[in-house]
Formats: sequence, C-alpha cells, structure tokens
Amino acid sequence: MSTYDVYASPFSWRYGRQELRALFSERRRRLLWRAVWVALAEAQMQVGLVSQQELDDLRAHARDVDVEAANAIEQETHHDLVAELRLFARQAPLGGPRLHLGATSYDIEDTVEIYRARRALSLIGESLRRVLRRFAERIGEHADLVCLGFTHLQPAEPTTLGYRLAVYAQDLLLDYEHLRFVFEHLRAKGLRGAVGTSASFEALMHRNGASEEMERRVLSRFGLEARDVSTQIYSRSLDYLLLSSLAGLGASLSKFAADIRILSAPPFGEAAEPFGENQVGSSAMPFKRNPILCERIDSLARLLPAYANVAWQNAATNYLERTLDDSANRRTILPEALLCSDELLSLAYRVVDELRIDERRISQNLRTYGVFAGTEAVMMEAARLGGDRGRLHGAMRNAAMTAWAALGRGDENPLATLLAEEPELTRHIDPAEIRRLLDPSHHVGTAPERARRVAERIKALGAFPVQAEVTT
Repeated sequence: MSTYDVYASPFSWRYGRQELRALFSERRRRLLWRAVWVALAEAQMQVGLVSQQELDDLRAHARDVDVEAANAIEQETHHDLVAELRLFARQAPLGGPRLHLGATSYDIEDTVEIYRARRALSLIGESLRRVLRRFAERIGEHADLVCLGFTHLQPAEPTTLGYRLAVYAQDLLLDYEHLRFVFEHLRAKGLRGAVGTSASFEALMHRNGASEEMERRVLSRFGLEARDVSTQIYSRSLDYLLLSSLAGLGASLSKFAADIRILSAPPFGEAAEPFGENQVGSSAMPFKRNPILCERIDSLARLLPAYANVAWQNAATNYLERTLDDSANRRTILPEALLCSDELLSLAYRVVDELRIDERRISQNLRTYGVFAGTEAVMMEAARLGGDRGRLHGAMRNAAMTAWAALGRGDENPLATLLAEEPELTRHIDPAEIRRLLDPSHHVGTAPERARRVAERIKALGAFPVQAEVTT
C-alpha cells in the first residue's frame, strides 16, 4: 500500500528535509533502540555481565528491524518497546537473554529521544545560521536605501531598507542564541532504572558507583551526557524548553513573512517574494501573484506555540516519578515541531535570498508621503530661530491637512510648496531651507550604521554545535 492510500502527516512527505524525516521514522527509532541495547551490553561486558559471544550475537542482529513482526507482538504486550525487545531477543538467541539487564523502558526510549532532538536541533541551528548570513548580505546591500517607515500601517518617518531587515535579523540572532542554550542543556536521563536511582544497576554490579561508569560508556556512544538527577524519565521541562524556543523562532520568521506580504500588496509595492515564470497564483484569476511562500511561513509558524503548549502541560502534570499521559502526544509534538521549524527556515531562506526590491516604488512612496516626516525638523528649526512653537504647529497642521486632502483626490503631495509659502515659517526660514529640511533622505539618523553593526555580528557567528550522527 502506498503512502498516499492512507492518512499521513504532511511532515512525513511534504514539509521538512528528508534527512529529518528519516531521523524520526519508525525504523530509525527502533534501530536506535537496538543501538542503545547493544551499547549497554558492551558496557556490561566490561564488568562480566555479558560474554563476548553474546555481544557478537546481539551485534549481528542489531539491524534486523521488522516493524510488522514487532507490531504483531505488541498486540499482546500493548507495549511497543517490549515488543521490539522480544523480537530482538528471538532473533539473537545467544545474546537475547542478556538484553536490557537492569534497565527500564525509558532508559532506552529517552536516550533515543534526547539524541534525536539534539541531532535535529543541530541541523536546524545551522540552517538558521545560513538564513542569518543571507540576511547580513542583504542588509549590506540596502543599509543606505531610504524607504518609508510605517507605524499602525500608516506612513511614518523614513528608515532604510537595510535597517528594517536588520530588525528581523536581530530577532533571529536572539533565537540563534536561545537554540544554542537549549542544545547545551538537552541532556539525557541516563540509564538509572525504574525511578532514576540506579538501584538495579548497582545491585547487578556489586560495586558502588559502577553504574555511573557504565552509564557514561553507553551515553558516549551517542554523544550525550546525563543530568545529575532524573526520575523514570528526563524532565519534560526540557521538551518545553526546546519547543518554546522553536515557537520563538517561528514568531520571528512569521513577522518577517507577514511584513513582506504587506509590502508586496499593490498599495505598497516595495518588496516581494520570488514568483516563478510558470507559477500560478489562482485557478480563477490568472493575474494573481499571491505571496504563497510567506503565507506558508505564517501558516506553519502558528503550529509551534501549540506544540509548546502541549509540552508545557506534559511538564506541569507528569506527577511524581512518572505518568504516561505525555507518551502519545510526544510522538507528534517533538518530530513535527522540529520538522516544522526546518521547513520554516527553508522557506525563509528562499524568500530573503530572492527578495525582489522595487526601488522605483520605494522612491515614489517617499515622494508621496516622506515629506510629512520632515515637518518636525522644520518646526524645530523655526522655533530655534525665534518662532512661536504653538503658532508654528497650527500653521503646519493646517498645511498638512490640506496636503492629505490633495492626496485623497489623487493629486501630487503639495506640502513642500504649502510650507515654503507659509508666512509663519518664511519669516524665520528661507523657503529653500524648508524644502531641504523636508527631504526624507536626511532624516534616517544612525539607521545605516546600526544596520551594518547587526550584519557584522552575524558574520562573526560561529558554527552551531554538531550532534554527530550515530551509525546503527
């Protein structure tokens, strides 16, 4: 039966890179379970609990995953890991009786889950760095390109396009730092038995502290370290830490995408995502150029806080040493949050990489609305030269309202002419100076320098930490 004959999550075939989909596949999960069992047997051979022949038998069958056969066993056991354990033991009759000595299910499961989370996060972190570096390049290209700023979706003072891009990049820099923090704190439960005390392993080894050495041996196979204390599971607060940080990343990317959607609308027309030569915007309206990449970013990003909310519930209500009410939902929220984030970064890179900038429309919008931004500079200069601020404000407000009315009729903005002919102003300032002060290109402050500063910070970023892939 093909994948398309039954329901499948879009993240299993449509969204996210194949490498991550494979990492979270059921076969890969079971291969990793078996890798933990083999690593445990290797460590236990060092203390005489497993023979070389038994270990060799386990290694020989470590890749013999048969999900259908294990599922048949699960119909009786109602426990997927125990079913896989029994199948592995049947396949390796010599080594099978030594499998899982002293362990509890979540010694195995949580080792695999924290490994997969770290592996996925290391790939996502590097993708984020790639997006940031492309932002830095675009910031450098447009640091001095003056454009109109908007507050309340209304024309405001000018800024530069590079500065606007630096706002998005600065948020993503913070997300990058958060994800590095998360990566460093995603540590395993360890191999410590039913309630995390290591009592079963200590009893097997008859030597105080031997279980910690065994645990380090096993975890090192997966590039992991354990936290000091645990229960039957690793703290589900780690899941929330991960998913809430991914939700923060989603928020940053969502704002960027939403702003590009606004700027691509015809009344603005200043920037747009790429649009392919044969791309179809609408089945009914052939003229449509819909911003589908940015819309997809905004759509998928909304899932991330929902996943994080479930992780919060799991962390808050996992009573005492363990309850199982997190198990079913974690099969969804962990892989899908990571795959969702991966897809968001892939989309965002394409948007920023191929972002289309219409400098003609930027200039046109500046000519139309940018002159309003200079009114404060004119008023301050006239007041400095002896004008009455209240009278100046009234005269300039009347001129501004007249200019807005003209724009509403579709006329050119007459504000510069009105102010250059306003006696309340011209008795203090030469009309030519009034026109110079109204030029929006002189009113961007330190925006270009600050934008470049963000770009330089990005260029100095080191690589995201790597969780090496485990061969199984």
